[in-house]
Amino acid sequence: MHIGELLDRAAISTRVSAANKKKALAVIAEIAARNFGLDAGEVLDALSEREAAGSTGVGHGVAVPHARLDGLHRVRGVFVRLEQPVEFEAVDDHPVDLLFALFAPKNAGAEHLRALARVSRLLRQGELREQLRNARSADAIHALLVQDASARPAA
Repeated sequence: MHIGELLDRAAISTRVSAANKKKALAVIAEIAARNFGLDAGEVLDALSEREAAGSTGVGHGVAVPHARLDGLHRVRGVFVRLEQPVEFEAVDDHPVDLLFALFAPKNAGAEHLRALARVSRLLRQGELREQLRNARSADAIHALLVQDASARPAA
């Protein structure tokens, strides 16, 4: 699974202001609704339900929120870079500023898990995280994620 198959440039937002985790998830829900033809309230509910089960903050300022939703035919992604990090109850207790949200069809099985593993592995790279934080545009972020992903073997 290639990152380019998951993430459209239109689903990347680089200068997001959010006061807290809930507002960051609401921004992601709005982007997902607009790009994938979903209801923002349903997306936010699904993300919030998943977060209630345990934080998706994976460390180093990164979170990978995810949800399964009706109305999708394949796994899709949203990438958000926050202007100021927010508390996210991450595993390392550091606030989060890079969020790569994944959305899968309700009936997605291993494909959803492969996408989560792929994104998590990708964002473990310190140099890439720094480049993402310094990128000036959605196009630059997309290029970094797709380029880096294509340089690695598929998950």
